[in-house]
Amino acid sequence: MTLRVLYEDNHVIAVHKPVGVLVQADKTGDVCLLDEVKTYIKETYHKPGNVFVGVVHRLDRPVEGIVIFARTSKGASRLSEQIRNRTFKKTYHALVEGTPQKASDTLIHYIKKNTKTNIVVAYEKECPESLYAELSYEVVKSNTLYSLIAIKLKTGRPHQIRAQMSAIGCPIVGDTKYGSSTAYHVGSLALCATEVSFQLPTKEEIKTISIPIPEKWNTYI
Repeated sequence: MTLRVLYEDNHVIAVHKPVGVLVQADKTGDVCLLDEVKTYIKETYHKPGNVFVGVVHRLDRPVEGIVIFARTSKGASRLSEQIRNRTFKKTYHALVEGTPQKASDTLIHYIKKNTKTNIVVAYEKECPESLYAELSYEVVKSNTLYSLIAIKLKTGRPHQIRAQMSAIGCPIVGDTKYGSSTAYHVGSLALCATEVSFQLPTKEEIKTISIPIPEKWNTYI
């Protein structure tokens, strides 16, 4: 895997996560983005011994887009604080089946994971062990079959976008787990983290990093 670096300074590094790559190692033992970033820093800056890289947030394996890592413990602490305070802003674009009833809206659900199926269900009302989930979306363009939507997360729950879009009858293209019937690339779904905005750990500056939507989506919309 060739690492695509989007931004870096002494405290932060932003990279593009390809579809199918884990952010952090799991029991599969497959190559993960974290190890690739460590190798990049070690080789680029001739660092001896272990290299510190902190995981700040994650993307699901079938999702592509921007991932931010911390290069220092100070960076990790301050970025994590921004995530807790919800000042770390993330924008996604998704290709969904159908068209949402409203051109733009805020979705509020209470989501709960079924540990047996690993599927998250979005409920309209709070239920035991459910988590509050909120996002806003805007339809960018649509045709008779699909819509391109921009999504801003207010909360960052596992599978949140996938579950909430499915709940309004617009599953993400390729996301068979959440109801998509559209043939798509194996091991991927049409969801991309296209923009991240945050305050640099040691400066007052707000840094915004963005990438375009995947070219292959243009064949659908």
